[in-house]
Amino acid sequence: MKKKKQRNAIIWAVVAIVVVIAGYFSFVRPQQQSAKTVTVGIMASSKGDDAIWNATAKKAKKDYGITIKFKRFTDYNQPNKALTSGNIDLNAFQSYNFLNNWNETHKTNIVSIGNTFITPIRVYSHKYKSVKDLPNGATIAIPNDATNEARALNALVSAGLFKLDKNAKLPTANDIIDNKKNIKIKEVGADQTPRSLDDVDAAVVNANYAQAAGLDYKTAIFVEPLNKKAAQYVNFIAANKKDKNNKVYKQVVKAYQTETTKKLIQKYYGTSELPAWDRDFSK
Repeated sequence: MKKKKQRNAIIWAVVAIVVVIAGYFSFVRPQQQSAKTVTVGIMASSKGDDAIWNATAKKAKKDYGITIKFKRFTDYNQPNKALTSGNIDLNAFQSYNFLNNWNETHKTNIVSIGNTFITPIRVYSHKYKSVKDLPNGATIAIPNDATNEARALNALVSAGLFKLDKNAKLPTANDIIDNKKNIKIKEVGADQTPRSLDDVDAAVVNANYAQAAGLDYKTAIFVEPLNKKAAQYVNFIAANKKDKNNKVYKQVVKAYQTETTKKLIQKYYGTSELPAWDRDFSK
């Protein structure tokens, strides 16, 4: 009888161990696996963007065991909403300037966890070869939305055409001072700036709209300098503030910030888009 009890005890001990092991593989491992799956929100992208993110996903899987899934958006108002609600883990579509305005307006706590790239804004003209050639009273078209208008005006300040009131947080054409060449500003939709080139002396055009319109970025008569003012226009990978030190999310950043990404940016965008994670914007 004693031996039978011992045998039964051993059997039940084995059963308990099997249950524990089964539980581990049924519950713990799937949780570990899900923790290694990261959903990144990006905008419906170009061939170049797809190549860059596919390379990032491949690197993340190979080096860190992370599976990156993508959720694509067509409306710039959606990725941050999706991030805040937890529908995605990270997003990569915006600049610091955009995020600062978003956080202030929507009372959110979204932060950058790693820079990606910057697309310098450029001035184009069908009439002149340099901003120095622009005549007195020249008309320059700029985007009419607050963020891009401020950026365009700051680029024109860098070009030496006028100055802006230093007290203007988000400058508009009304904040122009010291306008010795009497430059006139024409505000149009950002997507209309390329079309306006036939009607104005010059236009400040965002890189994506220049590309869509077939403008050769090499023909620009002025390029936004990558200085302290331009730092706010750097794009980055964003997370909710509570996740800013998440190890897995940081590894996604590392998978992006590689020499392979640099080469792909150069291949598809030349110098119209530039890597920003190791660039000095302090000057």
